[in-house]
Amino acid sequence: MMALARAVTLLVGLGATCGHAADIGYLGPPGVAARAFPSPQRAVAQIVSPSRSSEERRDSLNEAGELARLLELKPGMTIGDIGAGAGYHTVRLSRFVGPTGSVIAQDVTRSYLRALARRTHRLKLTNVKFALGEPHDPRLPAASLDAAILVHVYHEIAQPYAFMYNLARALKPGAQVGIVDLERPTSEHGTPIELLRCELSAVGYREIATHQLAGDTGYLAVFSPPGQEGRKSPGEIVACAHRAGAR
Repeated sequence: MMALARAVTLLVGLGATCGHAADIGYLGPPGVAARAFPSPQRAVAQIVSPSRSSEERRDSLNEAGELARLLELKPGMTIGDIGAGAGYHTVRLSRFVGPTGSVIAQDVTRSYLRALARRTHRLKLTNVKFALGEPHDPRLPAASLDAAILVHVYHEIAQPYAFMYNLARALKPGAQVGIVDLERPTSEHGTPIELLRCELSAVGYREIATHQLAGDTGYLAVFSPPGQEGRKSPGEIVACAHRAGAR
């Protein structure tokens, strides 16, 4: 009887975990359609993995700690982990922002979010929400984020002008966006910093700072989103031509 009771408890627990993962969908209403924006005039890298490298290697470089320090993240904040993948930053930021804060793990690949939901359930992280997005739209609630990070994912965004435009709506006044990438062509899973500056400026973002991170992590570029007054209409956005990103 004891063995049967343990088996039933295990099945119920697994069912709850799988049910939680199966509930993943859009958190916000649709933004502006992709057809309103120009397409990027350079290569877009394919999504090939939910994780860039081993978590042990990334921890040895204090990757999450450096992002939190440079972006001035604080307990109690709501952070968007855009392109969360396997959840390296989601897990660490969940603990950092604490019970009064939250992390929204966003991705366009539902299977990644389902796996991450199971992981956070195992770790008993209760302040993580999951948001399915679209290639042109993160589908997040308006004014929901104190900060957003995009770590080694920008070069994989199929519609970057539309995506960043729609992301701006989810950012609170004073929020910052931190983009981590490598100084290499987008076809080689990086984004040249000058290309990144051009594309975000085209949408109305303003660069605050750029930092070189430790080891092979790449750079962190920090931007503030466009305000209501300076926000461009989709028809005003002109795609950047950048040879270094198109090889």
